[in-house]
Amino acid sequence: MEDGMRLWANPSSPHAEGRKAKAALEDARERVKRALAWEGEVIFTSGASEALAIALGRAKAERRAVSAAEHDAVFRAAPDAAVLPMHEGAVETAALDTVLAGEGRSLVAIQHLNPETGTIVLQQAAAGERVRSAGGLLLADCAQSAGKIALPDCDMAVVSAHKLGGPVGIGALLVRDFALLEPVGGHERGYRPGTENLPAIMGFAAALDFAGDWRTDAAERDAFAAELAGVRVAPGGEQAAHILALAHPSMSAQALLIRLDAMGFAVSAGSACSSGTLKKSRVLDAFAVADDVAARTIRVSLGWSTTQDELERFAAAWTSLCR
Repeated sequence: MEDGMRLWANPSSPHAEGRKAKAALEDARERVKRALAWEGEVIFTSGASEALAIALGRAKAERRAVSAAEHDAVFRAAPDAAVLPMHEGAVETAALDTVLAGEGRSLVAIQHLNPETGTIVLQQAAAGERVRSAGGLLLADCAQSAGKIALPDCDMAVVSAHKLGGPVGIGALLVRDFALLEPVGGHERGYRPGTENLPAIMGFAAALDFAGDWRTDAAERDAFAAELAGVRVAPGGEQAAHILALAHPSMSAQALLIRLDAMGFAVSAGSACSSGTLKKSRVLDAFAVADDVAARTIRVSLGWSTTQDELERFAAAWTSLCR
């Protein structure tokens, strides 16, 4: 990011300083593609929410459908989309087939990894093959999984830098082919207005350069998840090791947040974007988690900087709270 701050020129400017900034921008773009094993195009955005808005607002498709467990940003970007119910941690196939059988092309948004439960909602093949065979487009919200789990087979994917150790306020929309989107003019090949945030983009690429190390060093995370498996809220499907929904036997989620915060642990009830409300999590409701369990459930997430000592201290703190 410091290197990017020294490149003061607009990457679209034709002069020497602009060309230097442009070269750094394109180098970062290629590094992001390489780190994520993405063979399509990359549009840098201000974060995952903007990437979702571009995909859902400008995809060349007549209809939109989204899973019931999607992030709030998906529902804000496509308020009229058909909502696909969940069953045992995945989208109901009958509902998906009904949407795909409709007239015209469908854009279907299914998150890769749920941010509140750690459930891998979009399995590598099944949903993608179903959507593709029906002529639809698959959009995967990979904000929680990119750099940690291999991207799913999809037409568009959404990535957020700060979820993998990069700066806040930068993300990307990965798109298989620019022809899938309506351009609006401006920067990023005409698919996003506004000058690129070069320092943040370079920080994004740098974070991804190190993401592979975090992904392969998973033994402690797996052991931590296994130790807490008895209290983990797992609504079906495969579970990732770096996001856990934990249900206390009796204490409310809000009380748990206060107690754990005092013990030095930053956890949440639901996703960070909606945790300020005392209502039952819409996501846990979509996963058919019982009301009394949802009221006692917190979200624990592990990041690139989480240490084994922190994992052990949290496990001990949780045990003490459950006595």
